[in-house]
Order: sequence, then C-alpha cells, then structure tokens
Amino acid sequence: MRTYLYEIDSEAGIVPATHKCLFGGKVLKLHISRTLCALAFIAVPLTSLAHHSHGNYDLLNYKHLDGTVNKVIWLNPHVWVYLSVDDGQGTTETWALEGGGINAVMSRGWTKESLQIGDPISVRCHALRDGANGCLLGYVKTEDGVEREYD
Repeated sequence: MRTYLYEIDSEAGIVPATHKCLFGGKVLKLHISRTLCALAFIAVPLTSLAHHSHGNYDLLNYKHLDGTVNKVIWLNPHVWVYLSVDDGQGTTETWALEGGGINAVMSRGWTKESLQIGDPISVRCHALRDGANGCLLGYVKTEDGVEREYD
C-alpha cells in the first residue's frame, strides 16, 4: 500500500503534493517523495556532527604545564583557557589551551566559576605541532590536587 501526500490547488483541485521553486525565471514543480523527505531529515542532523580536525596537535604525546590562569573564555565551539607559564629562565609565556565544547566540559562537572583568573593549575595537553604556545587541553589539576578531564 502506498501513501501519498496531497494538496489542494485552487485551479486543479486535489493533486499530489508539490514544491514550487524559481529556477531560471520559471516556476518548476518538483514532486516530493518520501525518500527525499527522509534524506533531508537524515542529512540535516548529520551536518551538525561535522567537526574540525585536531591534526594540528601532537595527539600521541602529552605536554605538562604548570601555571596561573590569566583568562577563561566560554565560547562555542570550545572553552579556552589562557595560562601564564614560567619558562624557567625568568620569562612568563602565555599558552592558549583549547578545551572541549561547552556541553562536554559542563558534563564533566566544570562550571564558569571552576577556573578563575589567578588560580594555579597543572595541565596535561597535546601541544601544537608547529611549536607555538598552544595545546589541546586534556586534563586539569586544580589546587585541591584532583586531576579532571577538560575535553
């Protein structure tokens, strides 16, 4: 048994459902099938699963950093933590640490108040391959000594 969608056309009466669109100055009638509708409902959510690559990070090794939080930004698509780190020669460097998405970070128990400017923390992260001061944040250890995932 087949199921069809119908619409009421003021000139033709009850007819199979169509979608009208402009193309080259002409109105085309495209029949809407169940298959096309199903594909549209599947395709739209799949695009939301798309994500950028982490290929710019060395994902095989962790870098350990100890420093002081100097900025935290909760902004889609990722939370960013900026860390002031002593380079061992008396100079302070700022590291940009890319955390997980806001929902992922919150699901691990982090809040906007968890990390504050001036907090001393230790992190394990995947450094940028080009040697710049940036990391994909993996784990954060706060003053309480507990290390938790931040990705």
